[in-house]
Amino acid sequence: MKRQYLLAALLAVVCAVPWTISENGYMLRVLTLMLLFAAMAQAWNIVGGLANQISLGHAAFFGLGAYTSTILLIRFGLSPWLGIVAGMVVAGAAGALLSLPTMRLKGHYFALATLAFAEVLRSIGNTWTSVTGGPVGISVPLVPDAGIALMQFSSARPYFYVMLAALLVCTAVYWKISNSRLGYALRAVKANVDSAEVIGINTSRTKMLAATISAALMGGCGVLYAQFNFFFDPDSVFSLVSISVRVALICIIGGIGTVAGPIIGACFLLPLEEVFNATLSGVGAGVSQLAFGLILIIIILLEPRGLQALYQRLVKKL
Repeated sequence: MKRQYLLAALLAVVCAVPWTISENGYMLRVLTLMLLFAAMAQAWNIVGGLANQISLGHAAFFGLGAYTSTILLIRFGLSPWLGIVAGMVVAGAAGALLSLPTMRLKGHYFALATLAFAEVLRSIGNTWTSVTGGPVGISVPLVPDAGIALMQFSSARPYFYVMLAALLVCTAVYWKISNSRLGYALRAVKANVDSAEVIGINTSRTKMLAATISAALMGGCGVLYAQFNFFFDPDSVFSLVSISVRVALICIIGGIGTVAGPIIGACFLLPLEEVFNATLSGVGAGVSQLAFGLILIIIILLEPRGLQALYQRLVKKL
């Protein structure tokens, strides 16, 4: 019960944050993106954390969601709120299809297969200019006074709460799966696939279901990114480094396979990255990235299980 009160108080504090800073300032934008990436990392955590299927292709589902919603809005005037559903369906279907040929792969073979899938979609996006706009990109049509109907706000504050809601949904889904029969089956698959099959777990069905749910949530996050940013291109939404690797890194640094890990990782990595870019960018090319990489290496060396485990270890020592 104390934990519930603590979480409720923490949520109240988070909800009050946008009213303490400028409504269209740089800080609020960073915080909003931090919540979005925490939600994306939580979606990735379903396959990467519970099943230990390290995917480097989740940018594919993110980009599919962004393009599905935006194209439906441009061509048919479909509200992005309904576009979220469409984006999740398309991304979930893509996740299910991808899991069919890759469900027997393990380790780096699985990672490379998912990476290749995202790269294929990025190439398609850059060449299919009649639909995606190609390298020029695509813009979300700005409708004056559209407001909440088309998820277009004059202030950044509503986007903050939309991303917060997305994070809460993704966290609730992960927690529910983690404590369900599917979660225990995924942990069995993570421990030993052959042993899981011996005790009667349908490993193929388990992996496919997890991949579908994870991809669908990622597609929904892609829709929110498109509405928040108003412009994107294939190289940004299907990006290996900016999306796939960053999301996996957030989970690993925060604490892979835990509920709080993706949130901790996002709250640590994104502000740290912005601080280094702002303070060290003038020193020389690549200095901020070098410093950022060194910090991450130090954390991994101190505690491979992430910041959550490092905090727990320090508490025990104290």
